[in-house]
Amino acid sequence: MPVDSLDLETCSFSVQGSTFEVPKRYQIDEPMSHGAYGIVVSAEDQEIEEKVALKKIEGVFEHITIAKRTLRELRILRHLQHENLMQVKNIFMVGSRYAFQELYVVSELMETDLASTLRSSQMLTDDHCQFFLYQILRGMKYVHSAQVIHRDLKPRNLLVNSNCDLKICDFGLARVRFSDKEWVCPMTEYVCTRWYRAPEVLCSWTDYSCAIDIWSIGCILAEMSTRRPLFPGQSTQNQLDMIIDLLGSPDSQELMKIPNEKCRKFIKSLPVHATKSFPEVFKSMPEPAVDILRKMLRWDPLSRLSVEEAIAHPYLDKLHCPEDEPTREPLDTTDFEFERRKITLPALREEIFREALEHFPEVKERFDQARARCQ
Repeated sequence: MPVDSLDLETCSFSVQGSTFEVPKRYQIDEPMSHGAYGIVVSAEDQEIEEKVALKKIEGVFEHITIAKRTLRELRILRHLQHENLMQVKNIFMVGSRYAFQELYVVSELMETDLASTLRSSQMLTDDHCQFFLYQILRGMKYVHSAQVIHRDLKPRNLLVNSNCDLKICDFGLARVRFSDKEWVCPMTEYVCTRWYRAPEVLCSWTDYSCAIDIWSIGCILAEMSTRRPLFPGQSTQNQLDMIIDLLGSPDSQELMKIPNEKCRKFIKSLPVHATKSFPEVFKSMPEPAVDILRKMLRWDPLSRLSVEEAIAHPYLDKLHCPEDEPTREPLDTTDFEFERRKITLPALREEIFREALEHFPEVKERFDQARARCQ
């Protein structure tokens, strides 16, 4: 008999005008956040007596972009298991595998995010900045070793607890590197929040590397130290103006690397700016912090520190421990073929249903047996 649903016994809760229909093991406590892609509540998993975050993603199949983003994040997080990355504990949907419209994702419960912390009156010492930076780099060392680029690192996507544990979340815009060179992942300008975009993103380069994450981490480090965004641009042009004001105008070699002629002409048309003195601009930061920041924020992506170089920088001497900074082999890209072939919404719905089955082994076994009989 085919498997048409997860066949869950559920109960309903009303949260901010939205109905949560969840398995009976979950007792919903209170709403935590309401974003573009869903509502997050805190809940108790009564089966294991543990507090969790439960996210309801609405309108998953209203647009193919949302469905792909959802599948991409769930699949990446299933493959990437690391202390400094958000871990998914369960995925479920209610209703038929052919018709469900909403998805529920259960993950570790974290108290807040770095953006909220930076806006609060909570004091952050240089030790805090070091520890947060170290955990970001430790997580990203693992992510980059898997040949995955996050592409949307920002304080809002860094979850933290009062004991200063940090976990990176939101891999919806991430990209997995495929080994064949003929296929280059097209990069739109809109890969991440403008304030944290690397110059090559703003200048519409067609290919990119892990260096775009390093730029974002540099922006986050500066923001942790000064408690205000480093480049809060109002537009792409304004963003470039702010970067040039700090880093100075790119030299001729750096300019020639910008493939977008319109962008190149715009930068050449601007008055020439000299590089500002980082120690003068960032007076509150200790010298080693200024040094690592300077090496992360460079026009040329090839001249930025790699994540391995950054984590071994003297600024993080007290924390760096190579034996406790795991890496892994590149991800098997078989699970990510949906990224580079045309795919329909019904096919994406089936892929997301299969992703949920990873958390229901008995149902998955029946599903696989039924598929085997049909082949």
